[in-house]
Amino acid sequence: MQRVTITLDDDLLADIDRLVERRGYQGRSEAIRDLARSGLAEAAPAEGETGPCVAALVYVYDHAARELSKRLTTTFHEHHELTLTTLHVHLDHGSCMEVSVLKGDEAAVRGMAERVIAERGVRHGRAVVIPVRDDPVSGDPSRDGENGGGHGHHSHAHPQSPPHAHPGVRSPE
Repeated sequence: MQRVTITLDDDLLADIDRLVERRGYQGRSEAIRDLARSGLAEAAPAEGETGPCVAALVYVYDHAARELSKRLTTTFHEHHELTLTTLHVHLDHGSCMEVSVLKGDEAAVRGMAERVIAERGVRHGRAVVIPVRDDPVSGDPSRDGENGGGHGHHSHAHPQSPPHAHPGVRSPE
């Protein structure tokens, strides 16, 4: 076993201390080891994944952190082809939350999400990545539009929904 030194902010350390107390750990080291194992186990299956996916990247950050907004904007501009939309919410005087919907190659989406979450000033973050594979019924991706209003992204009907348009898709006349 090796001894390492890490720097944690006071709030994070207080959270760890509460976890130690609540779960009955012998000390902080055991709790941090368990948390590290859990994080590594969550990340392990994602290594090397490729293929199309969609994802929701959710993160909370300190809006006053030096240059963070600029760094985040740069990251999103560098990966503009992956970003479908972003929702920005002011949580309190010092914290903001963003939810970004991403779409693209799984390795690229995960890489971008990890880069955002790792930025100094991002307090919490998680990406939920959902692989998008061939149609599960027939294995034929061209079936996606069948029974789905002809808009090609899902295969269920909208019996109660009013007609809606998607950018770049012409409505039948």
